[in-house]
Amino acid sequence: MGVDIVTVRAESDLTPGMRQLLQRIARAGQTPLHQLDPQAARDAYARMAQVLDFAPASLPLCDTLDCPSRDGTRLPLRRYGVRPADWQSPQPTLLYLHGGGFVLGSPATHDALCRQLALRSGWMVLSLDYRLAPEHRFPTAFNDSWDALQWLHAHGDLLGVDTSLLAVGGDSAGGTLAAACALAARDADLPLALQLLFYPGMGCDATPSRQRYAHGFLLETEQIDWFFRLYLRDAADCTDWRFAPGRAASHRGLAPAWIAAAGCDPLRDEVLAYAERLRQSGVAVQAREWPGVTHDFIKMSRALPQAAQAVDAAAQALRDAALSAASI
Repeated sequence: MGVDIVTVRAESDLTPGMRQLLQRIARAGQTPLHQLDPQAARDAYARMAQVLDFAPASLPLCDTLDCPSRDGTRLPLRRYGVRPADWQSPQPTLLYLHGGGFVLGSPATHDALCRQLALRSGWMVLSLDYRLAPEHRFPTAFNDSWDALQWLHAHGDLLGVDTSLLAVGGDSAGGTLAAACALAARDADLPLALQLLFYPGMGCDATPSRQRYAHGFLLETEQIDWFFRLYLRDAADCTDWRFAPGRAASHRGLAPAWIAAAGCDPLRDEVLAYAERLRQSGVAVQAREWPGVTHDFIKMSRALPQAAQAVDAAAQALRDAALSAASI
């Protein structure tokens, strides 16, 4: 009963548009993803991924390449750009890591979003198809992401990448991976212009927002638990900085961060706490909360104006990072 009361009270936090959208989703009666086997959940997520997302924008450059991982597996990279492949000048580049709880998602599910980031920022975007759990448990997703970032820094000029102007970003679990890659990049003296984080998860810790928005706000507690059971090997992984970037011994010297939080997201408190931890460590941080919307809101632009606002703000952060680099 207590959870029901909390949920009813929390519903008043939603914008009218978000509330109506959640009602539509509930009426559709889809089986919750955490009640499906992983492949069926991936298929369902893929079917739903573009329903509310931006219409795919036409770009001069959209192709699929690959890069090596430490175990020899070739990792697909979907490349987006506002300039053609034969453009002579190297381009600032964002390595994008998709969300999906380390279990779901792919460059295909985040195609429209990556097109918008490229279109609005002028940066080239490379979307990584990292390996998923439970077939590939922690830390494979991190290893793949870090391997790709290191490879781009060393060999990205072959793809038209300005290797002196690299950023890493992602949403949800992809934001977690991006934040962890920024930590690894600092420790490896690999310069990054920006870490671009849409509502990144920061580990297993309970927070007030995880209780307040536990049920009825798109990302359910049961779904989070399901993701973690499939991805993590044991309880010790919960405190590993590659999964919980806030647990890193130090956050000093990290790349500047742009961070977006959703107001009605179970992850809200940990996202904002991470932004504050970076600020206290002397990292340049832009953090903004979009009130009244849920987790995954940036992929709901056909119903929520906040999605386009957030993507515009992220694109502006990338443009600003390029201008800052040019002025040094």
